[in-house]
Amino acid sequence: MRKASKQRKTNETKVFVDCNLDDASVISINTGVGFFDHMLELFARHGRIGLQIEADGDLHIDSHHTVEDVGIVLGQTIKSALGEKQQINRYGHAYVPMDESLGFVAIDISGRPFLVFDASFTASNLGNFDTELVREFLQAFAFQSGITLHAKVIHGSNTHHKIESIFKALGRALAEAIAVNPEIQGVNSTKGIIE
Repeated sequence: MRKASKQRKTNETKVFVDCNLDDASVISINTGVGFFDHMLELFARHGRIGLQIEADGDLHIDSHHTVEDVGIVLGQTIKSALGEKQQINRYGHAYVPMDESLGFVAIDISGRPFLVFDASFTASNLGNFDTELVREFLQAFAFQSGITLHAKVIHGSNTHHKIESIFKALGRALAEAIAVNPEIQGVNSTKGIIE
């Protein structure tokens, strides 16, 4: 099975992530940021991956360090679990409607991290989650996982719905990209390697 665990400890946060790309039976998320926990659970369920996250951060300041550091460690963990990326599709994309909102995510597990983010939110906070941290999380995740990631809210009005559509689309795009394809020999690259 493609599994990995990573942890990171700083003066601001302590984060542990365990993921299993081939067994989605265990999903347990506890970051202390309720809305973020909800989004990460949606990501895991739609990504069909097992995911355990425990984070203890300086929430008395705000949720920035916790959300960003979870993105860092999650990206590192998924990159490690993918190993040499043998026979994976590599590319994935998904459109996800959430009531009046429509989100789109496309990814390339290329080894070349990049983020293109096109979304705006009218609400600045959902619970103790600062909505501008959606971009920060995706950037940390993309750069640590080595994934090219494009995320866009095509339309919508409700901030919760717009963010939820992005996290669900990210999970579904990841599920497609990490799926093992028996028609692919080695890695899905003319270079013969995905770093």
